[in-house]
Amino acid sequence: MTLISPRRKRRLKLISARWQRRVLFVAGGLVVGAAAVALAKLADEAQLAFSWLLSLSRYAALLVTPAGFALSVYLTRRFFPNAQGSGIPQAIAARHLSDTRARNALVSIRIAIGKIVLTLLGLLCGASVGREGPTVQVGASIMFALGRLSPRRQPGLILAGAAAGVAAAFNTPLAGIVFGIEEMSRAFETRTSSLIIATVIAAGLTSLALMGNYTYFGSTPIALSRGADWLAIPLCGVLGGAMGGLFSRILITLARGSAGPAGQAIKRYPLVFALLCGFAVALCGLISGDTIYGTGYAQVKAALETGTPLPQNFGLLKFLATTFAAISGIPGGIFAPSLAVGAGLGANVASLFHDTPLAPILLLGMVSYFAGVVQAPITAFVIVTEMTDNHAMVVPVMMASLIAYGTSRLICEEGLYHALAKGFVAKAEQG
Repeated sequence: MTLISPRRKRRLKLISARWQRRVLFVAGGLVVGAAAVALAKLADEAQLAFSWLLSLSRYAALLVTPAGFALSVYLTRRFFPNAQGSGIPQAIAARHLSDTRARNALVSIRIAIGKIVLTLLGLLCGASVGREGPTVQVGASIMFALGRLSPRRQPGLILAGAAAGVAAAFNTPLAGIVFGIEEMSRAFETRTSSLIIATVIAAGLTSLALMGNYTYFGSTPIALSRGADWLAIPLCGVLGGAMGGLFSRILITLARGSAGPAGQAIKRYPLVFALLCGFAVALCGLISGDTIYGTGYAQVKAALETGTPLPQNFGLLKFLATTFAAISGIPGGIFAPSLAVGAGLGANVASLFHDTPLAPILLLGMVSYFAGVVQAPITAFVIVTEMTDNHAMVVPVMMASLIAYGTSRLICEEGLYHALAKGFVAKAEQG
């Protein structure tokens, strides 16, 4: 009988641990992909249900939207604390915390369930929110739950889950990886990079199997042609970056609270504040002709594919509706609404370029505002390029993204997600 030497035993144990870790990441990616697809399909149904309600009476939003906002905030505070907002700051904060219990308060199966249900509730009542940010927190929660027995790997698992969430939500695998590096970790982690890529691949393959190979906003091959058209790049970059920076500054300021009477009133009466925010969103909806509710995906895709201009007030009203939804405290993301706001701003700029196709300037507006909000310029241009399958616009989109990033930094020095994440970290360390 041949005995295995201690050295060989250690080596086999090490190999076994590596393969268990790889299986864990890939299995998690499959689950995240399935969850992202389920949320996407349910989100579409929720928006259709709200559209059906509006077809019965446009003014129903004046009752349903405020009531839905108040109910969502109540359920969040009562049953799902830390599920508010997009969920990306919570995932970032969970990576920075070292205590498993503190992480569990930000990313857990309970939080994931609440995030899905309450994001759908927001869309069901017309909130200007997206599902992509929530998918990031759901993905991080799933991976964290799978890796509870491996505390040393929890930060990498959370990062992989977040990246897989973006990849599956948009069908943009490259953007998922870039988002994980640039926004979630702010560094390239060589020890977990291959596992993150494997997780993203697994999530992407699951999304492809369930939804097919699609481009989020369709295909827009048109590019800037004339030399004068390139003037739209700095115009969109500055306008989008300024508006994105303003949006971030508003959210960060309100999240940190104010010692003034208004800040104290918001803190003391959160349900009343949510009700007022919902009423403001409903008013924006009525003024816009019911175009600013939900993610804004349908309006932007139609404009990109048909070249039909968006209404001139769409960008501003979508900006206001998204701001009110974001500060109200309801769960819901800002990815898709931000792209819709940017498209609206692009339409405003396009009105100055009468002989230029609409689609390229819409793309410049989308990437500019998005980069201004998240202050992650590489993620912004990669995600917009992948979502539209327009490689002819890579250089203009990159330029607009960088200009917007610089402009946004003049108005808001901190990146939105990381600034909000500091609040969750501080709360966890105090509690």
